[in-house]
Amino acid sequence: MSGWTTLVQAETLAMALGRPDLVVLDCRFSLASPGAGENAWRDGHIPGALYAHLDRDLSDLRRTGEGRHPWPDAATFTAKLGAWGITPQHQVVAYDGAEGAFAARAWFLLRALGHEKAAVLDGGWARWTALGLPVDNRVPAPVPARYSGSFDTTRLLDAEQVQLRLAAGELLVDARGADRFRGENETIDRVAGHVPGAVNRPFAHNLADGRFKPPAQLADEFRALLGGHAPERTMVMCGSGVTACHHLLAMERAGLRGAQLFTGSWSGWISDPRRPVARD
Repeated sequence: MSGWTTLVQAETLAMALGRPDLVVLDCRFSLASPGAGENAWRDGHIPGALYAHLDRDLSDLRRTGEGRHPWPDAATFTAKLGAWGITPQHQVVAYDGAEGAFAARAWFLLRALGHEKAAVLDGGWARWTALGLPVDNRVPAPVPARYSGSFDTTRLLDAEQVQLRLAAGELLVDARGADRFRGENETIDRVAGHVPGAVNRPFAHNLADGRFKPPAQLADEFRALLGGHAPERTMVMCGSGVTACHHLLAMERAGLRGAQLFTGSWSGWISDPRRPVARD
């Protein structure tokens, strides 16, 4: 299928603005100030961009025991896509402030639905504005559409499935910073540490100068990390199932498709105090 399926460059997106099959989602967000991203979008955004709020649109906070950003069910998320005027035929591009972690969450929600024409803006808002590309503050009024689809549940894992797969020798990669992985400097979740058996690769290691590393470099780095594990026998996690999607995007960019997301991630793991915790 033609279209952008992983990353798109700012200059390329700028030339495509106004295409009838294009929908742009602004995913800027701050964990410390959940309203800041939407306020920033109202002040200025890529022309035509709709706002996708991490808590309200890309998660389902009504679900309990599934981490800080619970994965929404397909009916809830496809209803949101329809409200944004998105159909399975649309090219969707998501962006955030710079690093792409929140945009990657939107990307993988779409990818898990089987929506291939979804991409993240490489370098995000920071690069867009640095290049002096168009910005406006008009609030778009999308024409509602209907989106039918279901998630590929083989790529979405809960804590029990993660435990079973670890016991079977599969690999779990934690995308949090090294200090949080070791159980140091935990300022977000109530318990510090990591899932026993997990390995650490902070998601920022996918970037160089604010943009994704070249595919060949990402492929070399991930193959070294996987140590012979196939992508399909690899799981990714983070604090709440958001920044882990950055790894899924980087791996797909590198031609290593098929890894699974531990949707609840660390905050979901520690929702049951009986689960083991490692600190090192």
